[in-house]
Amino acid sequence: MAELNLPTEVVELPSKGLIYPEDHPFRKGTIEMKYMTAKEEDILTNQNYINKGTVLDKLLESLTMGKVNLKDLITGDKNALLIASRILGYGKDYSFTYDGTEYTVDLSTIESKELDPKLLTSRGTVQYTLPISKNEVEFKFLTEADNTLIDQEINSLKKFNKDTSTEITTRLKHQIVSVNGNTDREAIRQFVDNHLLASDSRSLRLYIKEISPDINLKTKVTVNGVEEDIDIPVGLSFFWPDL
Repeated sequence: MAELNLPTEVVELPSKGLIYPEDHPFRKGTIEMKYMTAKEEDILTNQNYINKGTVLDKLLESLTMGKVNLKDLITGDKNALLIASRILGYGKDYSFTYDGTEYTVDLSTIESKELDPKLLTSRGTVQYTLPISKNEVEFKFLTEADNTLIDQEINSLKKFNKDTSTEITTRLKHQIVSVNGNTDREAIRQFVDNHLLASDSRSLRLYIKEISPDINLKTKVTVNGVEEDIDIPVGLSFFWPDL
């Protein structure tokens, strides 16, 4: 039988690859993906993957071409691959119901919120002066591997005290890479726990959200004659349009 070549598409990353090390395969700012086949539909319906919460990771691993570690991706770049996967699998038109009305969006028109390269240091990090204390913090964009470690740490702390919520501080401890030039991890943890003012923490988190490269999932709908901006709902029907 003659060799059958599967069509592929090159997906541009919102980060433009700028936050990755010079020798990293994601540095070029694009990832090649193949069109979805029946094999990937098997992955999407694998109950074991669904129960473990790994089904989308397994899907992306199957669709990306070349040897790449998707855990190195920052969240916004991974979101771009998920949108591309849906288009390559079931087309660009996605229908959903909001407030009792069905809407259809063209996923190919979704725009990226790209990273401003002027904000980056030579290490692919960003520096920010806290508005109240004037301390200088340097932070990185979190990867999937970082998020896994954060979740593990939060869950571990909950075992000691179920009533404790450490989501904000744990995330900042992993995201901040220096304070006033000090890169010592223990010093950073002490700073977050004991010296980071609430107003500075909120300002920093808002700034990170504002500049983080990602996919813009906002769309306009009309409800009772009033136009609203909503986030495109991404549920089971996003990858399983027949459900």
